[in-house]
Amino acid sequence: MIVISRRFRGPPESGHGGYTCGLLAREIEGPAAVTLQKPPPLERRLTLERGSDDRLLLRDGDAIIAEAQPTSLELESPPPVELEQARAARSGYVGFRDHPFPHCFGCGPDRDQGDGLRLFPGPVGGRDVIACAWRPAAALAGENGAVRCEFVWAALDCPTAFACDLTGPPIVLARLTGRIDKPIHAGKPHVVTAWHIAQDGRKHHSACAISTPEGEPLALSQALWIELKNPSGFGVASHSSDRCHT
Repeated sequence: MIVISRRFRGPPESGHGGYTCGLLAREIEGPAAVTLQKPPPLERRLTLERGSDDRLLLRDGDAIIAEAQPTSLELESPPPVELEQARAARSGYVGFRDHPFPHCFGCGPDRDQGDGLRLFPGPVGGRDVIACAWRPAAALAGENGAVRCEFVWAALDCPTAFACDLTGPPIVLARLTGRIDKPIHAGKPHVVTAWHIAQDGRKHHSACAISTPEGEPLALSQALWIELKNPSGFGVASHSSDRCHT
């Protein structure tokens, strides 16, 4: 059984996409692809079910909220961003000026230090990437000091939205594919870098990497975001950076 606490929300009434994906990915060995079918409900008893073909289903009663399966993930990452560059890029974070979900667990500027992840990626001068620094809180780690899977996946989510073109219709997270190559240690500085890959009609493809200040890669994700045809049908009035639907 899984219950997504209201603390781990993206939009006000649904679970954070990356966090939800991470809850499934932690049950899969190696890289995983997680598809979100419906907004993850908050404070409800959800069940995990093993389906066919190694699929893992997250259910709310008869409704499938998300499904995950093992996969491979091979991406060519851009050159590492230096830690000081990532820290400086924070000042250009567009979410400081206009954020559809200011209390989003991953990137909401209205979350207190130690409560949300407070990932605020901004443009890096002379580069086609955005980046920010991240020092994970100790409360996000397990007994071994490594940040738990669901929180790493949460960090691999939001930056991929801000790497897309947010001047058009609102976009929603449809799929997040990720892998964790090495432990991400709480209390240590890290660099989070995201970049746009391609756009195909309403589909946006982007990626995110977490690395050490020395540029050693630790985790990687690729995201599929889809433009909403009818934003008002989802209660979205402005550009959405973390609304999780297909």
